[in-house]
Amino acid sequence: MTRTYDMTNRAKQAAATTERIVAAAERLLAARAVDEVTLQAIADGAGVTVQTVLRHMGSRDGCFEAVARRVAARVEDQRGGVQPGDVEAAVGALLEHYEADGRLILNLLSQEAGGDPFALRTTEEGRSYHRAWVERSFAPALARADRETIDALVAATDLYVWKLLRLDLGRSAAEVRSVLVRLVRAALEAA
Repeated sequence: MTRTYDMTNRAKQAAATTERIVAAAERLLAARAVDEVTLQAIADGAGVTVQTVLRHMGSRDGCFEAVARRVAARVEDQRGGVQPGDVEAAVGALLEHYEADGRLILNLLSQEAGGDPFALRTTEEGRSYHRAWVERSFAPALARADRETIDALVAATDLYVWKLLRLDLGRSAAEVRSVLVRLVRAALEAA
């Protein structure tokens, strides 16, 4: 009797290991400077060896790229399905994103001035995504809007507004939502 080898369990274990590595890298990027996120720290956070991290991710940069893809997919899931023109839903999706990823993004934004290439690239991509999201989410009201109106909406929905209200002033998620809806409606009415 010949026994066939089932790769299903091995593939599941490999996927779980990759997930632990990416999750560890993401946690570290949310809490530390990029240059402090070492392969050893990622390995320790994932409960694996550095060699395992390298085998799964190729390099430290490979870990960062996997985190960037993971966060980008999560952001698109959170913000991408909003029906254009639905201010309440747009602000709700935005706040879901900020609650989940705001601290990570703030940490990367704080490192832009230092010239870290990963922080620079990801924050610039984030700014581009946010502006395009604003244009898409509020498109029905922007038919004849000028750049100033779009800038006002980008500013009203900026991460730093969330940070000020939620983290610095300690407002509840519901209070932040109410303020952002008010700011967005005011910008749209002014257009």
